[in-house]
Amino acid sequence: MLAYIKGKLAVKARGYVVIDVGGLGYKIFMSDLAMENVGNIGEIVKVHTYYRVMEDDISIFGFNTSEELRLFELLISVSGVGAKTAITMLGTIKPEDFAIAIISNDINTLKKLPGIGAKTAQRIVLELKDKLKKEKQIEELSVAVDNANPIKNVIEKDQKLEEAFTALQVLGYSTKDIEKVMEKVDKTLSLEEIIRNGIKELSKK
Repeated sequence: MLAYIKGKLAVKARGYVVIDVGGLGYKIFMSDLAMENVGNIGEIVKVHTYYRVMEDDISIFGFNTSEELRLFELLISVSGVGAKTAITMLGTIKPEDFAIAIISNDINTLKKLPGIGAKTAQRIVLELKDKLKKEKQIEELSVAVDNANPIKNVIEKDQKLEEAFTALQVLGYSTKDIEKVMEKVDKTLSLEEIIRNGIKELSKK
């Protein structure tokens, strides 16, 4: 319902901010890290939002970037991971690091996050990889496969590029947009640098 909220930052409290939009104050729950980067009191800020409606509660969760919002949506889609746990996790791990952990089956990194044990970490990896696989299958059915696509062939033959490609898919970017970015990326960079640069370019779209 609410894609984002833009207005004057009126309040910064523990666990939430209040943004004034035309005299109406929106209480938005955010991670500590997101709150540090959102701006200063009195400034005009823009926060990407997730609007949650439950039987006994209506809450708005806020994020500085669309990648953080996508990661939140992925996390709460995993059985056993609630909104509060997801927000806490977002305060301790960057989207690109999370994506790398998923594609590399890095259970140790995930289980160190607040509120996440070994079993939950394993479930996150399994469920999100399965979700990504299903999304890929749907995309392949709806889009004709172009075997003559040069960058597609390059990605498939380079393990580092393929992992970077998958990590960006985890963050919700489309195959078409990722391929365009991969055409320009410096292939000599590390996996993490390629992902970070990819996010930077894709965020401009």
